[in-house]
Amino acid sequence: MGIFSKILGLGKSSSDYLLSLDIGTEVIKALVFQIDKETGNGIVKGVGKVRQKIGNMQSGAVSDIAGVIESARIAIEVSKKMAGVKKVHKAIIGIAGELVKGTTTTVHYERIRSEIRIDLPELKNIIQKVQWKAFDRIRQQLAWETGHSEIEVKLINAAIVDVRIDGYRVTNPIGFQGKDVSIAVFNAYAPMIHLGALQSIADELKLTLLSIAAEPYAVARSMGIEDAIDFNAVFIDIGGGTTDIAVVRNGGLEGTKMFALGGRAFTKRLAQELGVAFEEAEILKIKYAEGELGRDVSHKIEKIMEGDCDVWLSLVELSLEEFSDADLIPHKFFLCGGGSGLPGIKKVLTSSGWAKKLPLARVPQVSFLQPRDVIKIYDETGELRDPQDITPMGLANLALDLAGEEKVMAGILRRAVKMIQK
Repeated sequence: MGIFSKILGLGKSSSDYLLSLDIGTEVIKALVFQIDKETGNGIVKGVGKVRQKIGNMQSGAVSDIAGVIESARIAIEVSKKMAGVKKVHKAIIGIAGELVKGTTTTVHYERIRSEIRIDLPELKNIIQKVQWKAFDRIRQQLAWETGHSEIEVKLINAAIVDVRIDGYRVTNPIGFQGKDVSIAVFNAYAPMIHLGALQSIADELKLTLLSIAAEPYAVARSMGIEDAIDFNAVFIDIGGGTTDIAVVRNGGLEGTKMFALGGRAFTKRLAQELGVAFEEAEILKIKYAEGELGRDVSHKIEKIMEGDCDVWLSLVELSLEEFSDADLIPHKFFLCGGGSGLPGIKKVLTSSGWAKKLPLARVPQVSFLQPRDVIKIYDETGELRDPQDITPMGLANLALDLAGEEKVMAGILRRAVKMIQK
């Protein structure tokens, strides 16, 4: 049985506690949260953050399973102690890395008899066609990028982002008449080797997986974008080892891209140029980002990091080029993740030169996502205060969807996914 199909039902008791685990390159973050029975919101009761050892992660992927398990166990214990609970079994875990791919596939289906109302079997058939087309596209893309023709991938997230009948947008096409039906489905895939590592970690920690979720998908969904059809934005999550990008158009997630350059690269540059240990450079970098250093020292660090910021920006530009064919690229940029606090990041994003090379709607407007922006997740601990806390909160938000009542379209999609995974 596939990981995506292992989603379990949750008990109706308001005493159920769930775990959100963000296995970051630099820091593992664990949130213990409780579902409020009346509102369906998640209330964060405990937070645990533990810094990873340098060899535990590489480019956002697990490279030392035992090391990650050790760090994760400590983070989970800290969060459980704060929450005042002894056991938390059910968890959602985030996944990142260069080979995690997300794309939206749109299929147009011309109905022979437009006067007949759409029924459930017909809708299932359309969605299955979308899924098979998306699966083939992802495999071809990964084969081209890696040079391996048969890299094994697994579907980890799927969501219907747009449904139209003769150009008219609907939330559920069943019962409608019309000739042209178009359905857009976002799918995120990850290599089996990455998923297997996370499954091993979950097994060792005695966690039952609700889902393994693509982190840029979780971040983009955290603001409730699906309810705003005129919402357009680019989400950029800068972690320790990777940068994750999600592009949203008309309230729908169009696709995600990731590349292996994050905060750790800036730390290495600083350590190299200043001739200090990595750990010392990391402390220095954090103080610089928080404005705790003097003007002269800050200016020196800014100059050292200038080149890496330009390289990072060129990779963002390259990633966004893939979304420029369909329409204008949104001009609103939302940043999160521990690496987003570096002053040079916002500076290069708001520079006018690079934006002219891409079809942006306007000059880029850059904002930072804050914990208050995440819908349906409320922090009672006071520990979630800045953009680096968005990813575990976004994962918790996804867990609420898994726990809630399943919508008709989501149910059809889930069953279509299970058929593909057989």
